Amino acid sequence: MTIRSVSRSRRTLRVVGGLAVAALALSACSSNDSDKKADSDSGSSSRKLSGTVTVFAAASLKESFTSLGKTFEKEHPGTQVMFNFGGSDALAASITSGAPADVFAAASPKTMKTVTDHQDAEGTPATFVRNQLEIATLPGNPKRIATLKDLTEPGLKVALCAKEVPCGAAARKALDAEHLKLTPVSYEQDVKGALTKVELKEADASVVYTTDVRAAGGKVAGVEFPESRKAINDYPIALLKKAPNAKAATAFIDLVKSARGQKALGRAGFLKP
Repeated sequence: MTIRSVSRSRRTLRVVGGLAVAALALSACSSNDSDKKADSDSGSSSRKLSGTVTVFAAASLKESFTSLGKTFEKEHPGTQVMFNFGGSDALAASITSGAPADVFAAASPKTMKTVTDHQDAEGTPATFVRNQLEIATLPGNPKRIATLKDLTEPGLKVALCAKEVPCGAAARKALDAEHLKLTPVSYEQDVKGALTKVELKEADASVVYTTDVRAAGGKVAGVEFPESRKAINDYPIALLKKAPNAKAATAFIDLVKSARGQKALGRAGFLKP
């Protein structure tokens, strides 16, 4: 081999060696970046939620929220979602009186305002669904109720939610819009109470939400009425400022507002916000 060819070979080896070193360096960087991403992803998934999430929610959310609670518990082993369902006004009063809770989901902005005015909500409440009124009658609608005006017929027993409760305020708004006067046989403290009056045949009809008629299945029949479009309720949800388990509570709210949560609420009859 000549001196010139040896020199050329050495230069070639140096170039190849340099390329190999660069390739190894790039591989190491890529590996480190991948490791960092994996560590980041692992760290994100390893931040497990635990403990109890206490949710105060409007009675009309009972079926859909109970289902979402089970989904949340399944996806986050070690958590438990406890619900307190009832009239939004009573729940708001409990929260402002110091009842321990993580989340409040109300059936109207007015009842949520009770909590925000008391500075018990963390941040701004978000409207996550809407709900519309419907007339619930006995199965088969034996009284042949077809309109809101029919509820004012003499001798017809009608149950309404109390005026302070969102479903009662909405019913009153619909009646006032049509200048209708109605004296119910009872005022109930939440929408489930008004519905139960019909289920027990203690009332011929009640004005409740579409979601409650759907949840009742064959226990009642539903009658839609156009005036209900004038009294649709927005449902806000908020993390509470003194939430004992704020981290898990925030995750539950995220589930409710997510596409999956909205789909479940839509199946229950709720309207999009």
